[in-house]
Amino acid sequence: MIQEQLYNMGNVAFGGAMKIASFLHPKAKLFIDGRKGLLSKISSDFKNNTRPVAWFHCASLGEFEQGRPVIEAFRTVFTDYLIVLTFYSPSGYEVQKEYDQADFVYYLPIDTKSNATKFVETIQPKIAFFVKYEFWHNYLNALKKNSSRIISFSTIFRPDQAFFKKGGGFQQNMLKKFDFFFTQDQRSFDLLSQININSKEIAGDTRFDRVAEICASPKQIPLAQQFSEGNQVAVVGSSWPLDIEALSKSVNSISSLKWIIAPHEISDKKIQFIIDTFSSRKCIRYSKATTENINQYDILIIDNIGMLSSLYQFADFAYVGGAFKEGLHNILEPATFGIPIVIGAEFSKFIEAIALVERKGVISIQSSEECLSIIKKLVDDVEFRTTTGRITKQYVNENLGSTEKIISYCQKIISENQ
Repeated sequence: MIQEQLYNMGNVAFGGAMKIASFLHPKAKLFIDGRKGLLSKISSDFKNNTRPVAWFHCASLGEFEQGRPVIEAFRTVFTDYLIVLTFYSPSGYEVQKEYDQADFVYYLPIDTKSNATKFVETIQPKIAFFVKYEFWHNYLNALKKNSSRIISFSTIFRPDQAFFKKGGGFQQNMLKKFDFFFTQDQRSFDLLSQININSKEIAGDTRFDRVAEICASPKQIPLAQQFSEGNQVAVVGSSWPLDIEALSKSVNSISSLKWIIAPHEISDKKIQFIIDTFSSRKCIRYSKATTENINQYDILIIDNIGMLSSLYQFADFAYVGGAFKEGLHNILEPATFGIPIVIGAEFSKFIEAIALVERKGVISIQSSEECLSIIKKLVDDVEFRTTTGRITKQYVNENLGSTEKIISYCQKIISENQ
């Protein structure tokens, strides 16, 4: 009871803190403004609904990419269902609020008892999906009261999480409200067994299915294609300043190589930092490039969101950012195109990175000097580049099929209840 009270007080306090922060921080303002009048809007949207509802919740954009193949497969198979998609973070909602495979896309109201009760009573989901590691106490209680099926997929756990520690009963009770878990790996499966949760299956990570779809039908990007034709190209995905510093010697000294750089943050300040760091090379923003001037430049800086996953089609190899401090970004997107991948030094929380470093399809570097050495080898040694890329592609192919397992389960439980 005390833990529940502290949990609820924490959520209320967090909401208050975000209101204060919204006066100074644009992201906090989006978080607050996006939730103003939200429950009233949802009530209006569902006033006359008679169709069954499937609710998918994603924390942010990364989790959405994991959820997307399941959402789209569910929509194809269960055509009578309305699909509701919610996001916790503005970085997910603001990018995908027009996503056309969901009937409604909303922010998730903060997890208070009153918000959760009203939300669930309004949309009346027959089935609810939480992607990866979203666990909200009041929403889970409301769903159980509503007799909704509750599924977690692409779930991953670590032994140091509160669920598996002494005194973690409150957190464990949240997990025990789920009807089924599709875990990413054996460790997560075993951790659930330790707390006597038995409705589970190792299904892998649905991101593999998503990146394979992207690879099969990548976006056409004529400017990037023209920039790349006849050249060796490296694509830098989701870079942070520490990544740009690590790449500085490589970019400035290997004149034969062209670069497509997609920074994680596309503010003018962050883009100018890239231009200043690579001062010996000619840079242009994607938004200012034309078919007439693109071939004059050495570096194409992507100043938009949503293009990166398809840019890897033009790469001979990739550098994926975040593994020096912020957290490694998606290495499966370049891996599915069968290219070598370079990352920073900190990747111990990312099972796909651990696996691919062990297989030697991903190369981890510690410094700009080490980065320069490996990139020179990737540029000059065709056999090394080809062999390394083949490893990444094979790893993706070995891990396809998670979405099919989840949809098969849904077919079984939905048919049982009809």
